[in-house]
Amino acid sequence: MKFVVNRLLTTLLTLFLVSVITFTAFHVIPGDPAAVMLGLEATEGQLAALRAELNLDKSLPVQYGLWLKGFFTGSLGNSVRFRGEPIAGMVLERLPVTFSLAVLSIIFIFLLAIPAALLPLGRENSPLDQGINTAATIMISFPGFFLGVLLMWIFGILLKLFVPGGYVPYQQDFGGFLAYLVFPALAIALPNAAVVVKFLRGSIFLQLHSDYVRTAYSKGNSRYRVLYRHALKNAVIPAVTLMGMITADVFSGSIVIEQVFTIPGIGRLLIASITSRDFSMAQILVIYIAFIVVLANTLADIAIQIIDPRIRVK
Repeated sequence: MKFVVNRLLTTLLTLFLVSVITFTAFHVIPGDPAAVMLGLEATEGQLAALRAELNLDKSLPVQYGLWLKGFFTGSLGNSVRFRGEPIAGMVLERLPVTFSLAVLSIIFIFLLAIPAALLPLGRENSPLDQGINTAATIMISFPGFFLGVLLMWIFGILLKLFVPGGYVPYQQDFGGFLAYLVFPALAIALPNAAVVVKFLRGSIFLQLHSDYVRTAYSKGNSRYRVLYRHALKNAVIPAVTLMGMITADVFSGSIVIEQVFTIPGIGRLLIASITSRDFSMAQILVIYIAFIVVLANTLADIAIQIIDPRIRVK
């Protein structure tokens, strides 16, 4: 219970600090949201009226207090970039897109990383182990945008398994929506799976060279029991921490991949809000990302305690 309370307080403090830093940062950089919204032909009177409507004529502490009040009351205001559309509605509309892409990516990471890391168990430096390690190294070296473009070229243009840029809204056809997300999810999953493979592989082989493993063998334990009942249990603990960080990154939205595959998720919305100085929209999205990061790491700590009750994460 103490652990949960501490994590809750940490989450609240993190979100508060992130909101203050983000709010201040977007207000000190050059630019005028009112000018962006009205265009170059707007008069000074129109600009002044819109600044007053958006509370931009008030001091930063007052503006932050008004924004914070709106956040807790659910009144997030309207978007500057998207011509006054409600921010809450736009974020809620795009959350299922990023969430679906993230869940599919996480599934692919597990399906690819776990078998690849476990296959060479007990056969260090074998051809299979070296092949998996080489493939993981190559996959890590690919930049995200290049891998996305490569998958689009091979499977979209050459093999014609999907239409590049032919995004299907989930409200229109959920099956087509998921089908289109397969290759973007692979573009996210492949480098992350490669990181998990190399990390888990190194952790497993480190455990296999430990004294307690040799002691377990000397007591007559079978290879299966030593590997899966002793070494793997200890090796997976640091990998769980890594998965927590990867999960936070995936769920916060892959900005590059959403841009490459023209997916209208949180990542593209964040870019649009930053470039147009849509303060209120950017603030909400940054807080969302911060919350996902804290939540993912908290769940990883809980998972570690379940795997090995001897560990106490404070």
